[in-house]
Amino acid sequence: MDYPALAGTLRALCHGETDTVALMATVACEIHSAHPQSDWTGFYRVTAPGLLKIGPYQGGHGCLVIPFDRGVCGAAARTGQAQIVPDVEAFPGHIACAASTRSELVLPVWNGAGALLGVLDLDSNTPAAFDEADAKALAAILAETFAGAH
Repeated sequence: MDYPALAGTLRALCHGETDTVALMATVACEIHSAHPQSDWTGFYRVTAPGLLKIGPYQGGHGCLVIPFDRGVCGAAARTGQAQIVPDVEAFPGHIACAASTRSELVLPVWNGAGALLGVLDLDSNTPAAFDEADAKALAAILAETFAGAH
């Protein structure tokens, strides 16, 4: 995965944009197109305290609502930490939005003011499709892209 190229593309596409949904739509599209292991790529937005709702995504249908206390996306939102899950069946409380998902990477998405906007969720039909290098590179891209979002 060529993260420097992805970062450059997103920098060019998102320059000057501050609308969170517009940024999420663009980021989901670009990551989904670029990442060979991601079968579902999208965002869950914080819409109320302790609650995520589906946002822009690429792939099949996703779960519509995820509380912070459930699943991999909830864990990322609740803890503020990346969740790298090589085997979703081994994750306590995993929510099976798609039966084909075998591994997952979920990252919290913050704006420059430190507000949690939501989470970025990458699902793969391949076990152990994501690693720490993916998490670090994507976290840097998210921090830059959403710095001015509101």
